[in-house]
Amino acid sequence: MQVEVPAVPGALAAGLTRFLKVFAPRHPAQVIVLGFAAAVAVGTGLLLLPVARAGGGGASLLEALFTATSAVCVTGLITVDTPVFWSGFGKVVILALIQIGGFGVMSFGTLLGVLTARRLGLKSRISAATETKSSGFGDVRRVLVGVLLISVVVEAALALILTVRFMAGYGYGLGEAVWHGVFHSISSFNNAGFALYSDNLMGFVGDPWICLPIAAAVIIGGLGFPVLFELGRQYRRPIHWSMNTKLVLVGSGVLLAGGTVFLTAVEWANPATLGGLHPAERVLAGFFQSVITRTAGFNSIDIAQMNPVSWLGMDILMFIGGGPAGTAGGLKITTFAVLFFILSTELQGGTAVNIFGKRLSRAVHRQAITVVLLAIALVVGSTMFLMLITDFGQERILFEVVSAFATVGLSTGITAGMPPAGQVVLIFLMFVGRLGPVTLGAALALRERPLLYEYPKERPLIG
Repeated sequence: MQVEVPAVPGALAAGLTRFLKVFAPRHPAQVIVLGFAAAVAVGTGLLLLPVARAGGGGASLLEALFTATSAVCVTGLITVDTPVFWSGFGKVVILALIQIGGFGVMSFGTLLGVLTARRLGLKSRISAATETKSSGFGDVRRVLVGVLLISVVVEAALALILTVRFMAGYGYGLGEAVWHGVFHSISSFNNAGFALYSDNLMGFVGDPWICLPIAAAVIIGGLGFPVLFELGRQYRRPIHWSMNTKLVLVGSGVLLAGGTVFLTAVEWANPATLGGLHPAERVLAGFFQSVITRTAGFNSIDIAQMNPVSWLGMDILMFIGGGPAGTAGGLKITTFAVLFFILSTELQGGTAVNIFGKRLSRAVHRQAITVVLLAIALVVGSTMFLMLITDFGQERILFEVVSAFATVGLSTGITAGMPPAGQVVLIFLMFVGRLGPVTLGAALALRERPLLYEYPKERPLIG
């Protein structure tokens, strides 16, 4: 008697096809989230290789995952000493992850498609437009090429300046100077904060030829590519600048000046930070830390020795962050500027929010409030959880949580001492912070249901 064997491969293929149809990403946000997750996974796999660690042996899964996430999300938080723990291969992997993460995983993939196939599919256009916040699908190619040119020019200029300084001022050989210049230029422009020194940039606290070029690259990357594009086209006609550009430029100026004055004044007499420096070096260090706090993770002074009130002020600066659609982290200057004008309008009894002679769309009100409330919930919840599982003080834990969520990378020195569960929380915060809570929320919303009816309006009492 002959028994028929069912066509298992065919059944599996059909099942796999149905699975892909059901779970394939439909929303651009889902594609972006999966792209970043894939980049983190590949980076983790590379850093797990024995060749990636100095001195033999391999990194643990948590060490590799944390470092890869921090690099792809251009954060800069570390659990191991970068220059000591990782080999040359490992540092190159970290640098590549920083560049890909800063440029944008989907933007990077789409750009490769432009350079190789010379054409873009609709899905690629939609994903890249969503990630770069392009005004339309037709200009995606132009935007991506522009992003690439800006990145190359700024990074090359900074690498040249740093290379010359390392050779002339510190006696580095050509090869070593070039490597340090290139690494720190990419880390700076992408607002990553990874450094090739165990004390980060504390050894250059009084050197303006190191600190000021790095600060300039951080500021440029933190403005956001839409602002840079508009400044390049209409730098002589401020009256034609968009509301986004004006908000970012004015907000950045206010935060940079305010942060500099605040940190310099509070830490002026602290012998462990600014107190032991010359007055000019104190101002330089205060300015540098103000720039870095909002976007990148470098430090030229010992963050762990700063006053707790400085940590609180830096929490605010980190939480606000830089400009949208750039390499900066945080909730973005525009989000808080919108909330400020909403508050101002409400206190004055106005009916419409007007900014720089333009009326603000009501949809933006909801978006800003949603982003801020989700971010506060994540920060507060994560802080409370870490307080339950660790013995660190609230000020240090809050600083670490905000730094991770805002993808800044500054630390009071407790990241490596976190238990595994605490480090996993920081990994999650870095991932969500880089993508944005709204992007992640949209990715998780697998179904979009049309609104077929509306409820009657009613107003509760407020305040």
